[in-house]
Amino acid sequence: MEHLVFADAGIRVSRKRIARLMRNAGLAGVSRRKGTVTTVRDGARQAPDLVDRNFTADRPNMLWVADITYIPTWAGFLYLAVVLDAFSRRIVGWSMATTLHTQVVLDALDMALWQRRPSGVIHHSDQGSQYTSIEFGKRCREAGVRPSMGSVGDAYDNAMAESFFATLECELLDRRRFRTQAEARIAVFEFIEGFYNPRRRHSSLGYLSPIKFECQFVETTLAPGAHEHAVVLAPVKERPGNRRTKPHRSVPAVLDSRSTRQPRERAGRDEKMLSAEPKDRPKEEDRMLSN
Repeated sequence: MEHLVFADAGIRVSRKRIARLMRNAGLAGVSRRKGTVTTVRDGARQAPDLVDRNFTADRPNMLWVADITYIPTWAGFLYLAVVLDAFSRRIVGWSMATTLHTQVVLDALDMALWQRRPSGVIHHSDQGSQYTSIEFGKRCREAGVRPSMGSVGDAYDNAMAESFFATLECELLDRRRFRTQAEARIAVFEFIEGFYNPRRRHSSLGYLSPIKFECQFVETTLAPGAHEHAVVLAPVKERPGNRRTKPHRSVPAVLDSRSTRQPRERAGRDEKMLSAEPKDRPKEEDRMLSN
């Protein structure tokens, strides 16, 4: 993947050359750590599995996957809850806390709702007590989110979220040790918002980052003529009916041809022309009798 980074910078280099240079320099990829249990089922009612391991989406905000992981620090564990859009693998919501209370998943969901404003999105997670809680179910109903849950003890039922956590562990957590929880919070923020969403390439996205993949989708799905300028009507500063006493003069052409018609003065209930005889004018017979 590194050769693609050089290609974007205008440097032509092959993948094998990158591998050879890394091997000569003693560099190698990091390995993934062993997992730990963060899912505790409390026997509450769970939602049905609406995904069935089919993590494909044709558009953004169609399917979200969510999960929780832990971040070790010298001051204790810090827990990270994320919401990931299955279409672009973009992290649309995330939150961190020192405990595994329901509020950590509620905050992540609220961030995703605030950023994306979806309609009828599926929210898929495991059967952890945070996701089966009454508060979380109520928030989903209020926002029009359709909850979905996989089976217990099967990581494949939420494989996409587990894949993100594996990337986080390989590319951040296994490379650093955090003295304080504040230091870990800053590092996770920089990883998600500064690297993963805007720059991290994915083979499943054609080696594009999540944000670039979404931008490409928007550009290719615009309706024909969306880039054309809209027609703006020229303002009519003076209406023809208000120019009775003014001589006729040329009027600049506008899109509404009716506004350029010559004014015709009308009077009377039956709208006869002013050239007609006025109603209160003495008739010809009356003038003859008076003479």
